[in-house]
Amino acid sequence: MSISAAAALLLLSGAPPAVSDVAPASPAEIEAQQRDNDPAPVAPPVVVPTIEPIPSPSPAAPATSVGEPPADAPSSPDDIVVTARGEAPPGDPLQEVNITSYRVVQSVDKAIVAPVATGYQGIVPEPVRDGLGNALRNLSEPINFLNFLLQFKIGKAAETLGRFAVNTTFGVGGLFDVAKTKPFNLPYRRNGFANTLGFYGVEPGPYFYLPLVGPTTLRDMAGNSLDLLVLPTAVGAPFNRAAYAVPTTVIKQLNDRIEGDAAIKCLQEESADPYVETRTLYLEMRQREIDALKGRGPDTASPEVGTVTIQAEPSAEAGAIAAGEPIKACVPK
Repeated sequence: MSISAAAALLLLSGAPPAVSDVAPASPAEIEAQQRDNDPAPVAPPVVVPTIEPIPSPSPAAPATSVGEPPADAPSSPDDIVVTARGEAPPGDPLQEVNITSYRVVQSVDKAIVAPVATGYQGIVPEPVRDGLGNALRNLSEPINFLNFLLQFKIGKAAETLGRFAVNTTFGVGGLFDVAKTKPFNLPYRRNGFANTLGFYGVEPGPYFYLPLVGPTTLRDMAGNSLDLLVLPTAVGAPFNRAAYAVPTTVIKQLNDRIEGDAAIKCLQEESADPYVETRTLYLEMRQREIDALKGRGPDTASPEVGTVTIQAEPSAEAGAIAAGEPIKACVPK
C-alpha cells in the first residue's frame, strides 16, 4: 500500500493523530500561557480622605428697625426685657440711668427679695402679717392727719384722728383695723407731704427709679423724706432708733412685696415694656391723688401708691388678662 493510500485510510477512519510526535510544553510555557489566559487584575480603589465643613449656625434674622431685637431671638418668661426707646421724654431725663436701675432692682428682686417674701409668707400666718401691717399703718395716721390740716381738709382730718383713736384703743394698738368696720365706717386715707406739695401746685419734677424706693419723683422724694422725720422728731424714742426703723421697714417691704406679687408678674409677663408701663402707671396714680385732693376726681381712699408695689384689681380683671387684654387690666383704674 502506498503512503498516500494509508493517509487517506486514516482520515476516513477518524483516528486521532499520534501524540508522540508533539513535543511536550515546558513548565515556563505553561505558566506564561496561564498568565495570558487570566483576566487582568483589578486595581484597588484609591480612597482619598475628605473633611466636610461643619455648617455654621444661621444668623438671626436682621432687626426690622433700629433698636428692635431679631424676630427669631429666643426669649424666656423670666427674662427682663427693656427695649430701646430713643430720646428720653421730658419727664424722665435720666431714662437710661433709670432703666439700668430698673434692671438691677428686678434682678435682685428675682434672686433675693421674692424668695425671702415667699418664705416669710409661708412661715408667718396671714393674721399675724395683717396685724403687723395694720399696726405700722396706724402709726402713719398722725402724718395723714397733719397733712389734711395743711390742705384745709378739716373733715378728713377729723376722720383720720378718729381712726387713730379707735384703732389704738379698740384695735389693740392698731393690730386690728376696727375703725373701718361698722359702726365707725372710717376708711384709711393715705396722705403725706408729697401730696401737700402737689396740692399747692408743686410739679412732680423728674422721674426716678431707685433701689429700695422704686418709682418716684423729685417732689415725692422730698415729701416722703419729711414724712419719715415726723415721728422721730415729734415723739423721739423708739422711732428715732435703728433698732426700730430697720425691722419695721423690712416687715413693711415684705408685706408690700407679697401684696403686689400678682401685679409685678403681670407687668413682667404681659407688658411689652415693663419699665415704661411702671413709669406711666405711677405718674397717673399720683396725679389722680393730687386731683382728688383738689376736688377734680373721685376720692381715692388710699391705695399705697407711694411705694414700689402696684395693687392689682379684683378678680373681674383677671379674666381680661387671661383673654389677652392690655396690661392696664393688671392695675387700678
